[in-house]
Amino acid sequence: MADVPTKTARAEWGTRFGFLMAMIGAMVGAGNIWRFPYVMGNNGGGAFVLAFLVLLFLLAVPGLMAEVALGRYTNKGVIGAFRDVVGRGGMVGLGVVVLLVNIALMSYYSPVIAWTLYYAVHSLLFTFTQPGFEAEPFMLGLFDNAALMIGLHTVVMGSIAAILALGIRRGVERIVVYAVPALVIALAVMTIRGLTLDGASEGIAFAFTIDWAFLTYSDTWIAALGQALFSTGLGWGIALTVGSYLREYDDVPLGGGVFTAIGESSIGILAALAIFPIVFAVGIEPDAGAGLAFVSLVEVFPEIPLGGLVAILFFVGFFLATFTSGLLITEVSVTTLAEETRFTRTQTVLGVCGGIWLLGLPSAYSVDILDYLDFVFGNWGLPLATLMIIGIIGWVMGPERLRLLAVNQNAGIHVGRWWNPVIKYVIPTVMLFIMAYFAWENFGTAEMIGGMLVLVLFPIIGYALMSVIEGRGEQPDTADLTGGDD
Repeated sequence: MADVPTKTARAEWGTRFGFLMAMIGAMVGAGNIWRFPYVMGNNGGGAFVLAFLVLLFLLAVPGLMAEVALGRYTNKGVIGAFRDVVGRGGMVGLGVVVLLVNIALMSYYSPVIAWTLYYAVHSLLFTFTQPGFEAEPFMLGLFDNAALMIGLHTVVMGSIAAILALGIRRGVERIVVYAVPALVIALAVMTIRGLTLDGASEGIAFAFTIDWAFLTYSDTWIAALGQALFSTGLGWGIALTVGSYLREYDDVPLGGGVFTAIGESSIGILAALAIFPIVFAVGIEPDAGAGLAFVSLVEVFPEIPLGGLVAILFFVGFFLATFTSGLLITEVSVTTLAEETRFTRTQTVLGVCGGIWLLGLPSAYSVDILDYLDFVFGNWGLPLATLMIIGIIGWVMGPERLRLLAVNQNAGIHVGRWWNPVIKYVIPTVMLFIMAYFAWENFGTAEMIGGMLVLVLFPIIGYALMSVIEGRGEQPDTADLTGGDD
């Protein structure tokens, strides 16, 4: 176990509200606005919501507390935090694994943001309510137009780079404190409009009526587990990075755990309430799957009064959700690499965003490549990253040490010893289960082979890269490298 970390001068969140909006903005993305409603529709509606909330507060909230607390305790990005916990040496390469997974994630998430940008622009042009509009050919036309997708991917990464270059307060915080409330307002207005439609009550009943039989199905719990972990980004380095910019007296259990989970889950449920009343009012099946947002819902906008306005609210909100999460995902690499190199923050932003843009070209070119990468990293890469972060807390640093030194420091609520076994045993076991489950379910497939390559190669690459990073010696001593703000 390394000594107590040395605090370095760096930017901080300007307000607690800014920190909370950054946390929620990072967690709320395609997983809430797109994935939550269709997974909910496939798994019993209210039963799925109950299973999701149980797992969210049993697993994700304690994990988020740990990750945020580690960031504030070390006051560093991913690799610096690992170094402070394990000391210099090969195990710091486990932090590199988290960074590699994070970069890979953003490389195929940027084209997803590009989809929402395209739909948001066309909603503002009232394309979806034009006579003769057909939703499925419109979507396929986007996916099949490689030049357009690459162009949109370029716009997304360019916009993210421009904001990140401004720093934590003047860039990231200034965006999230407006974007997240705007998303909530858009979904709330859309929900109110949907509730006024004939037949909308059936959508509300579907969302809140619990069919207890679904809670006996393993598929419901597997889906809820995936949603609870995927939508919060637990263990991806995001919460650690956001927490590293916390002020010393800010609250971890409430801000980093409970309030974030409440905000994140509320937006997912609000998205379902915005969608399902409309779905039932016009007779769409709630289990329409992944096409629910991009095809089924788009087809009904011309059929409802003020459908053009509803389309604007939904797709602009959808874009804001994906863009803010993409912003914070990218910040993980920017913060870490700015600390580990002698480049300025602006240079690091350009290098990181340029690299992600380059790696994202295959996913922008082909939706099949995007789907493959999403499956591989969603089922093996991201659980591996979570295992790395929660693993060093649980088995190297010790959860009791972190609980006393950081989690309960200036805490509005006291976290008891129950937290320790959740971090040390439960979450790592769940991560191992997820990776083993999907390996078994996909045994012998190209996806399973890709997953095994990630599990083997990323740690090897991490150890190899650390020989270069550790050889750099002293860290650059400038606040600009870690936050970009005065």
